[in-house]
Amino acid sequence: MRYFDAHMHVQFVAFDEDREAVFARAREAGVGMNMVGTQQDTSRAAVEMAHLLDADGQEYADVYATVGLHPVHTAKSFHDEKELGEQGKAFTSRGEQFDFDVYKKLAEDPKVIAIGECGLDYYRLEEDTKKVQTEAFLAQIELANTLKKPLMLHIRNGAKSAGVADTLARHHDGVAQHDGGSDAYLDALALVKQHAQVQGDVHFFAGSWDIARQFLDLGFYLSFTGVVTFTHDYDEVVRNTPLDRLLSETDAPYVTPVPHRGRKNEPAYIPDIVRALARIKQVDEEVLREQLLKNTQAFFGISV
Repeated sequence: MRYFDAHMHVQFVAFDEDREAVFARAREAGVGMNMVGTQQDTSRAAVEMAHLLDADGQEYADVYATVGLHPVHTAKSFHDEKELGEQGKAFTSRGEQFDFDVYKKLAEDPKVIAIGECGLDYYRLEEDTKKVQTEAFLAQIELANTLKKPLMLHIRNGAKSAGVADTLARHHDGVAQHDGGSDAYLDALALVKQHAQVQGDVHFFAGSWDIARQFLDLGFYLSFTGVVTFTHDYDEVVRNTPLDRLLSETDAPYVTPVPHRGRKNEPAYIPDIVRALARIKQVDEEVLREQLLKNTQAFFGISV
């Protein structure tokens, strides 16, 4: 393993026709993978795929899973066919109530290395969903505390308080239904400060350096996607984040990096993201690659 994709979704319907080839390309590129769930079905699929066997009947050592309930799925939500397929419309019309026992059973699997993606998403917020999102987030913090596994956080501001970086985040397709200018990052910070007893990774970080610094002060990590290859909106945070607190991710199938724009994203593109991070931080690419593997081992508690 030379690289690690800390956050991707190869279990999504978008990969049903070429999943085996995607895994093969990732392994050829030396990329280990963390497959992140967004609700019960995608979390269960992530765990199952983390136990796939190779041609010799041995379990792949480079595929891991994360299980949790994405905040947009706690209530009626945008239907993303890449994630759930055509049949997912019924689910997104009602959402899911977080079932602690179901997720605990999934999360106890040894290939599950984190809890999430969980957090707060105010981009299409309806006022009565904020309370539901908070309750689901707190339950997943409790689960992480119970199992002593780190959190995989999804945080996105409302449309009125979002910058260009926020609007590049996953599920971007339009304007928020309601937003009172609330800052999801500040609300999430308050919750983890009060309740979290484990570390966390703020996946697809799109906040300010001031917000980033507060997460770093808690011992959290920040991960960055392919957007660093085609926008400078993240440069300040990337430059200022200590080398030992960075993680790389694709968020596949979303936000494909340069030079692969126009294609579906996949874990094999992680080297392009690492190259961009090294350029922004003005460090040797090989130095950063090695450090990212050390960070992966320290954060997730896995051997790389």
